[in-house]
Amino acid sequence: MRLTVAVICSMVAVQLWVTLLAGEAAPSPAKPGELKVGYYDDKCSGVEDIVKSHVIKAIILNRGNGAALVRLIFHDCFVRGCDGSVLLNASDENPRPETAAPVSIGLEGFDVLEEIKADLERRCPGVVSCADILIFAARDASSILSNGRVRFDVPAGRLDGVVSSADEAQAELPEPTFTIHQLIDSFARKNFTVEELVVLSGAHSVGDGHCSSFAARLAAPPDQITPSYRNLLSYKCSRGGGSAGPAVVNNARDEDLATVARFMPAFVGKLRPVSALDNTYYRNNLDKVVNFNSDWQLLTQDEARGHVREYADNAALWDHDFAASLLKLSKLPMPVGSKGEIRNKCGAINHSKN
Repeated sequence: MRLTVAVICSMVAVQLWVTLLAGEAAPSPAKPGELKVGYYDDKCSGVEDIVKSHVIKAIILNRGNGAALVRLIFHDCFVRGCDGSVLLNASDENPRPETAAPVSIGLEGFDVLEEIKADLERRCPGVVSCADILIFAARDASSILSNGRVRFDVPAGRLDGVVSSADEAQAELPEPTFTIHQLIDSFARKNFTVEELVVLSGAHSVGDGHCSSFAARLAAPPDQITPSYRNLLSYKCSRGGGSAGPAVVNNARDEDLATVARFMPAFVGKLRPVSALDNTYYRNNLDKVVNFNSDWQLLTQDEARGHVREYADNAALWDHDFAASLLKLSKLPMPVGSKGEIRNKCGAINHSKN
């Protein structure tokens, strides 16, 4: 049967009218293989440069902002994939988002990402997802904190999720009190190996943690924590800070001189004026100078302990493997059947009253 041009045009018009009546369906998220390096090149020129400029400014203002951004990529991608769900604020519709989970205590860096999002919205409204912004920012923070040694290209094209659950975050994220077997099981559910568990744990070379996250370490025996460091942590944790206790730096290298001189005088020579993302975490771990039980637990299993020693001895290898593991982390997909959007603001889904 031959159709005239007029008939074909009429059919197209009817289909368009039906689609408009039905409303536009929410787009489906990209699959890992559909993410693309340079995704925004022809959509919003200079996206990655804009993100990087904001991250540099934030780290100059407070180096802790860099560590916060690195932590956020893990908390986001381990729960519902890399969909920016960790960025959603509490609302009337959802009073308990991921940030309300106990395991999320101390998460920061949200203001940096909102500033980046606002800048990009002014330039290219409705184009760049918060999920991609978070990945770009975490990559840049890792590079800056490592003095350029951790670097990789980020494939983009993610959508922002519309679901964020504190209960789901608590169930999916590994806790600082976990045993080695719990850690291995947790990472295996996301298709990460024991080696990658050890690699990603190296992010604890920067940042801080609340005393409530390592309270049991304050009574741990000498074969689990160096007594002088345990005394230092006890002193720090006795200085107020509310129910969660004060935040204490993850890396003894970043402690203040007076406190280290008082409790660990032999460690004074290892102090550094600027925090850095590097392999000192592994050397500290072998010396039992780490905060979390989950850190020390890496020494209790043969394969994990072997990788701790490997990275303690080879900084360049850890830089390379950490970049590769972050890239793999950034590709964790949203749950099958999920729908997404490009949020107007990172802290709220687009139809939220807030």
